[in-house]
Amino acid sequence: MARVVELSFYPVKGCAGTPVREALLTPAGLAHDRSFMVVGEEGVYRTQRRNPLLAVIRPRITPDGDRLTLTAPDTEALHLRVDTSGTRRKVDLFGTAHQGIDQGAEAADWLSDLLGVPSRLVRVPPEHDRVTDGLTPGTSGYADGCALHVVSRSTLDLLDTKMTDRGLRPLPADQFRANLVIDGWDDPHAEDRAHRLRIGDTELGYAKLAIRCAVTLVDQHTGTRAGPEPPRTLATYRRATQGGIAFGTKYAVLRPGTVAVGDEVEVRAWGESEL
Repeated sequence: MARVVELSFYPVKGCAGTPVREALLTPAGLAHDRSFMVVGEEGVYRTQRRNPLLAVIRPRITPDGDRLTLTAPDTEALHLRVDTSGTRRKVDLFGTAHQGIDQGAEAADWLSDLLGVPSRLVRVPPEHDRVTDGLTPGTSGYADGCALHVVSRSTLDLLDTKMTDRGLRPLPADQFRANLVIDGWDDPHAEDRAHRLRIGDTELGYAKLAIRCAVTLVDQHTGTRAGPEPPRTLATYRRATQGGIAFGTKYAVLRPGTVAVGDEVEVRAWGESEL
């Protein structure tokens, strides 16, 4: 029987995640997931690919979303009252224009000092109407493409085995920044073929494979980029037909509700892998 064994959301895109035992699943993903984003002066999103120190920023948001706290090593914490009604500004996410609500000068100064480049913090506005692509369309905040990123324990274990066979140390699961980790599927990469999932009172529809980028090179605890792994090992067996390296899957939310660690994962429909 497959079950959810890890559950995390990422309040600020590119920053550290928040592991939880239970979370509200909205049409745009786990509540507060990627609802904030760090941008440059021109509104272009910042990512660990160019700003790996984002990884050491640990956001905490109150359940009602009214207050956000950012902490980082050797830095005084930033406490913000979240602005959900301020002036909108144009932001750029993967070359597509969206809107963001600027969270003010204090947040901008804190992030700029930490990252060493001029930065601002924006929040998804209430009228955000982004439509995501893939086999099952949906919506999301500032996530990469789709509402939920899912990976199975057997998928992670296979990578660990392949890295160990090459004389390398396995990587922590948080390096892949998944929202849900599922255990109980014997076959690695079963999530590639699980096209309709029921978890608790929620339902998910398969959107597409997760094509990995250089963020997987970043140590999520130190904010440093090191070595060619895991992309080098993944390239030996996970090259996608459409290009890139696939690891994990993206899902759209078909039915919102509540998801919790320990929830049974029922596959309502299997399909072919796109790999």
